[in-house]
Amino acid sequence: MKFNLFRKKEKHNLPTYFKEYQESILKTQKLPIAETRFIVFDTETTGFSHKTDRVLSIGAVAVINNTINVNDSFEVYVKQQIFKAETVPIHGILKEGRIDKITELAALKLFLKYINNAVLVGHHINFDVQMINEILKRNKLPKLLNKTIDTGYLFKKSKHIVYQIEEKNYTLDNLSDELNISKSDRHTASGDAYITAIAFLKILSRLNTNDTLKFRDLLKN
Repeated sequence: MKFNLFRKKEKHNLPTYFKEYQESILKTQKLPIAETRFIVFDTETTGFSHKTDRVLSIGAVAVINNTINVNDSFEVYVKQQIFKAETVPIHGILKEGRIDKITELAALKLFLKYINNAVLVGHHINFDVQMINEILKRNKLPKLLNKTIDTGYLFKKSKHIVYQIEEKNYTLDNLSDELNISKSDRHTASGDAYITAIAFLKILSRLNTNDTLKFRDLLKN
């Protein structure tokens, strides 16, 4: 018989907010796509290194039953421990400014409560998940447990080029242009999340031509 003492100790020492998050994941049932709560999210960061850069803001919006629910949305700005002036022209977030900011830990707690057991969706989502996982790691917590879907992968699948040796790395701008989506709020976490949500629904429509699309079809093998 094998005993995992580390896991038992780790679970015992976890804070209440993370235990509640874990329990919500365990209660997740396999639902049809139309009944699944998808959370489309994006992070604005100080750079592209999940080890040395930091999250500046998190934006998210819920999608359920093929509808974007703007009343079920999320947005936080994080106090900047690291400031890179050269990235400000991209995301527009100043170190001080008039935007209310909260601590990284406070943002994490709110985000976990918001996503609950939803399926997370993002464009090149691995980066955003890694950035959140680093926040969890800095607070001595396990990684995110939610299932994830990458709209970059889905878009390639909708074009039947997933298995080509040299695949084009489609940016969110590429998707917006090809799917005729406005880019007026580009490079804000909430704006990019909303654009990605529209792209997600349009891609689902493409993939579900015979009304036979299954949840497993949305995931990478």
